[in-house]
Amino acid sequence: MVIFPVVIVLSFIIYLYYKVMITRDHDPLTQEIKNAKARIALGTFISFFGINQYLFYETQLALFIALLFLFIGIIQGYGGFKRFNHYKHEFNKRTETNQ
Repeated sequence: MVIFPVVIVLSFIIYLYYKVMITRDHDPLTQEIKNAKARIALGTFISFFGINQYLFYETQLALFIALLFLFIGIIQGYGGFKRFNHYKHEFNKRTETNQ
């Protein structure tokens, strides 16, 4: 079960990376795209963290908390994915009109 801690750490690092890169960018549209990617990474982090905690403790309380974390992580990831698709299309429209 080494895969869960690796995914947890990598997704948290990716989340922090995108949050830092938002401050370095001055274009609001690319900031929104990076924020959407950060939300996807946060959703992955929360989901895998909940699954990992259940596999570690294997109690009924851990199952309830893991399901709660999984639900919140899926909502974060899905919301980030929808935002990413929307802003990516807006970015593509803007680049087509500038050419």
